[in-house]
Amino acid sequence: MKDQELNIALVQTSLVWEDPERNRTMLSKKFTELSGNVDVVVLPEMFTTGFTMTPENIDKGEGQRTLDWMLSQAKKYKAAIVGSMAFFENGHFFNRLFFVAPDGTFATYDKRHTFTLAGEDKIYKAGTQCTIIDYKGFRINPMICYDLRFPVWARNTCDYDVLIYVANWPKPRINAWDTLLKARAIENMAYAIGVNRCGQDEAGYVYSGHSAAYDCLGEQMVFATEETICYTTLKKSHIATTRNKLKFLEDRDEFTLKV
Repeated sequence: MKDQELNIALVQTSLVWEDPERNRTMLSKKFTELSGNVDVVVLPEMFTTGFTMTPENIDKGEGQRTLDWMLSQAKKYKAAIVGSMAFFENGHFFNRLFFVAPDGTFATYDKRHTFTLAGEDKIYKAGTQCTIIDYKGFRINPMICYDLRFPVWARNTCDYDVLIYVANWPKPRINAWDTLLKARAIENMAYAIGVNRCGQDEAGYVYSGHSAAYDCLGEQMVFATEETICYTTLKKSHIATTRNKLKFLEDRDEFTLKV
């Protein structure tokens, strides 16, 4: 039987501050540079604006325009596209991740842990639900940036295969990003993929990338520090073999999470 595989493209890029149209144009150009057979393209957190705490500066219709763009790009390249944006709905702003499939379907995840240090909790409404996406034989759990610091939220109680974190994680705390991303893979016996932006934003924060992927044992599969698109392939057999040999997940604690 042929091993199930999922080919991932990690797009590590700088972003134009609070300018969705220019960011979409920039990313459309990068998509033309995709190489090989790509199943999933992962973009950074708030890929149309940077990590803005003034989303009111942006036309409220930009969220829908960006979703439409994601739908068209997913169809064009026959690959799912993942990334978050400032999205306005029902009188509230959300830091909302979209997982858009080539067939026009999509799933969403609203960032649970809003970044209080930057006042994100005062601007964006926090989510309350995890989202598990079944795609090409893999169960994917997408999360956003600050969620990485909270292992209980990511605890593998529903047998997912892949964690994806999209981020705007600044350079001064990049060691925490590196360490925690690897830890999430090891403790959940799942692939962990993190895509961080690079460059500098209008608030003066510098981002050094460090987008990476780790396998179920915490072995680094890919790592980037420059503006680039890097690639990795996930294998279903690696998950099955590792979990059958090392049955650590069977010894996990049971708990009820209050949200």
